[in-house]
Amino acid sequence: MIEAFLLGVIATASLTAGTFFLKFWKKSHDTFFLAFVVYFLTEGGIRIAHLFFARPNEASPWIYVIRLLALILILAAILRKNYGSPTRV
Repeated sequence: MIEAFLLGVIATASLTAGTFFLKFWKKSHDTFFLAFVVYFLTEGGIRIAHLFFARPNEASPWIYVIRLLALILILAAILRKNYGSPTRV
């Protein structure tokens, strides 16, 4: 029972953080914020999916592959922001 509650809290926090970064992305159209939106919405979706399984397997490699891909998006956004072509004003 407590595990389901905590998964719900983590999912809600992740989805809230995702919408928070979505607000910044709408203002700036910066891919850095969009990468965080994708990561937090993915993390929230994974946690919500765990709520529907009778016995969730947190050690499943697919969960880590999905998280890794989302984190690679963040890393790519960081590299693009630091080493990408300069924007013209």
